[in-house]
Amino acid sequence: MTSGVDKAHYLDDMARVAELAQIGNALVIAPHPDDESLGCGGTIALLRQRGYSIHVLFVSDGTMSHPNSPAYPAERLRKVREAEALDALKCLGVPAENAIFMRQKDTQVATPEQADFAKLVDFIHDLLLTLSPTSVLVPWRRDPHRDHRACWQLVNAALSKLSVKPRLLEYLIWLWELGKEQDMPKQDEMLVWSVPIESVMKQRDQAIAAHRSQVSRMIDDDPSAFYLSPELLTHFDTPRELFLEELVNEHNHA
Repeated sequence: MTSGVDKAHYLDDMARVAELAQIGNALVIAPHPDDESLGCGGTIALLRQRGYSIHVLFVSDGTMSHPNSPAYPAERLRKVREAEALDALKCLGVPAENAIFMRQKDTQVATPEQADFAKLVDFIHDLLLTLSPTSVLVPWRRDPHRDHRACWQLVNAALSKLSVKPRLLEYLIWLWELGKEQDMPKQDEMLVWSVPIESVMKQRDQAIAAHRSQVSRMIDDDPSAFYLSPELLTHFDTPRELFLEELVNEHNHA
């Protein structure tokens, strides 16, 4: 298995610098509150600086980060995580009214074989028709987290119903930490785009820090809780964000 550092270097070696104007108005798909900041927070901030419209769809409720907390049962934790998400978007320049919460059960986002899948696809399809984004930013199709893969499947199914499709850019969350060789982009499968975010790193870091329940021990009564430790966050401490795009689209964006 390739190490996280090697994966990052491998993708960086393949990357081309992305043009923000070719991303344009964007719909960001966040499986959980915090994925938007971790995976593409810098890009969001840069796009907002240039006046592009950004909407963020939070798919799951995020309540499985602390599943055994007596002080923060699911309903209370959902409210906390949604408030944190709005705080993070404010750091990135995205207005609160541009956040959409689907409130699907964390770790149980529907996949194609499940009954709710078609209903969620219809919701995303209708949202795409309403917003008509230039680009959709979604987690990498083979991200090791099952909710991240499910979100890609939902978006892919929704896009298949459109006659005019937005650009699809896939951002990275857990590939570097948990991915196996088979999760990596295959040869001649994807283009790798790099967005330099050095000028907005402070904003991006503030957005990550806004997810207080995830990056601190604010909730301290669940030993099984997920925690974005400083060690984990070092994986995101780079002045660029990477996006993968199907190679067949290269002629549209060269």
